[in-house]
Amino acid sequence: MPSTLGWTIKDWQNAYKEGATPESMLGELITGLDTTDVAWISLLDGDGLASALAELAQTLEAAGGDRGALPLYGIPFAAKDNMDAKGFETTAACPAFGYTPEEDATNIARLKAAGAVIIGKTNLDQFATGLVGTRSPYGAVPNSFKPEVVSGGSSSGSASVVARGLVPFSLGTDTAGSGRVPAGLNNLVGLKPTKGLFSIKGVVPACRSLDCVSIFALTVNDAGLLADAMAGFDAGDAFSRKAPYALPLDGPAIRRPGPIKRLAIPEHPQWFGDQQAEAAWNTAISQWRQQDVELVPLDFSPMLELAALLYEGPWVAERHAAVESFMASHGSAMNPVVKGIIDNAGKFSATDTFNAQYRKEELLRQIDELLADVDALLVPTAPTAPTIEAVNNDPVTLNSQLGTYTNFVNLADFSALAIPAGFRDDGLPFGITLISGAWKDTELQHLACQWLNAHPTPLGATDKPRPDETPGAEVSTPTIQVAVVGAHLSGMPLNTQLTERFSTLLEQTTTSANYRLYALPNTTPPKPGLKRVAAGKGQAIIVEVWEMPASAFGSFVDLIPAPLGIGNVELADGRWVNGFICEGYGFDGARDVTGFGGWRAYITSLKSGNSGKSGKA
Repeated sequence: MPSTLGWTIKDWQNAYKEGATPESMLGELITGLDTTDVAWISLLDGDGLASALAELAQTLEAAGGDRGALPLYGIPFAAKDNMDAKGFETTAACPAFGYTPEEDATNIARLKAAGAVIIGKTNLDQFATGLVGTRSPYGAVPNSFKPEVVSGGSSSGSASVVARGLVPFSLGTDTAGSGRVPAGLNNLVGLKPTKGLFSIKGVVPACRSLDCVSIFALTVNDAGLLADAMAGFDAGDAFSRKAPYALPLDGPAIRRPGPIKRLAIPEHPQWFGDQQAEAAWNTAISQWRQQDVELVPLDFSPMLELAALLYEGPWVAERHAAVESFMASHGSAMNPVVKGIIDNAGKFSATDTFNAQYRKEELLRQIDELLADVDALLVPTAPTAPTIEAVNNDPVTLNSQLGTYTNFVNLADFSALAIPAGFRDDGLPFGITLISGAWKDTELQHLACQWLNAHPTPLGATDKPRPDETPGAEVSTPTIQVAVVGAHLSGMPLNTQLTERFSTLLEQTTTSANYRLYALPNTTPPKPGLKRVAAGKGQAIIVEVWEMPASAFGSFVDLIPAPLGIGNVELADGRWVNGFICEGYGFDGARDVTGFGGWRAYITSLKSGNSGKSGKA
């Protein structure tokens, strides 16, 4: 076996800092790998390694010879064989489907640009259809702890090669849990990103509207480093998304920014008779209660119904859309279980599809309401760990059971992070998954680090101890408070400029008594100017104080026309906050409306025809 067995990314980085070379390190690694290992579909040979090393040298030269500019320099990885990599055939675990791509999938290209070297493609449930790791003509991938147990799928090979320490990380895909179930069954970190955070260009689709490229790693730190390298908008991918400049400050807590403190857990978890999984969960829950979080048992029925839509509803037609032409001409070459599942697409009409979409939206509304006061969910990654023989005897039922707590996540547009949570009494690993809203990937990583530092497990199936996970700074969204006095008040014409930036109303209050309010001439919609005056010359003016993400403040200020601007406004209680002010020239021809006490009263008087009764204070 290679001497690098069980190395993390940091171990590889340290070796290169101490003078090791990719030629020697990768050569030794590849020579030590077993080409008959069922987890691999293809591996670099000598010529392939020479080509990969030449490409790495070119990448280093383009970086000016600075290895520091390539954070993954010389680090090997594997990719699930449903994504394109130059020099490797893409089979999706169906030899008759195989083709040789001319370019790398976007994520593989980004990892290469950071210096990483792909050394092999890994086995999977054919066409990424399954959560078991047994639906492949290349063989069933065994669990890395007990070979008679399933490894989990569909990203079975990718999980296996990382769990056994052959490579420090690998790429999988996740549509219904394929990046999480194998992580849970093999003592790994499985990062399932927000949909669209990682490009799916160059990936053989399963359900394109739900597919995510995922990461298997030995540590959360490694997974986070890789996510940074892979994230980013890809104009060539119709499903790629630009991260929002801010997350909502209102709405369900699961979709807000900030640290995770309240976790929803299933009120009545389903175990399908697996008492050892249930015992491991109960142990994990007792340990979580000692963490700095609150656990909130909730009825998971809406999530479970949403999960059932994925395989029992018309989304199976999306799998058919991915392989329709191949299936029509080469259906006999497909795994019979996979083909049988995809054949179910014919049972659903377009009307069925729209009705399922409507039901999905209804369930999402229920879920948002259910999770209004929690920051994330904590669930078992897999509620059971069946044997390969059991799955072969009942391939559909047991597969469905494995997806109990994974199938709903992509349909709900959630992010997820599977992490180790100790071991069952039979020696199999037990995993848990943290789930939260879209774009909350970093918050999940922070909490996972906290958990693993308190309850470390060995790395994968190796005997290597887990290093300290180093969480980043406490996750929070900086905010700015802004006092508004006129057209931005609630219900006023420009209030949407606040709400569309996810701002929230904190309070209605007044300024100190040192202000006067003027109706500015020739403004559309009508706008006031707030003027600070000497003591005894003004009065308190009604204002609203709104809080907005700091990242949205610049775009808000950019909308403010002269002579208005943002300065400092004194409130009645002595606080100073950002607020609307007016340059001196703007008051020329302006009407003093101070006596109304606030802009809303003045606008109301205009509508009622009583605008002349302003009365100066």
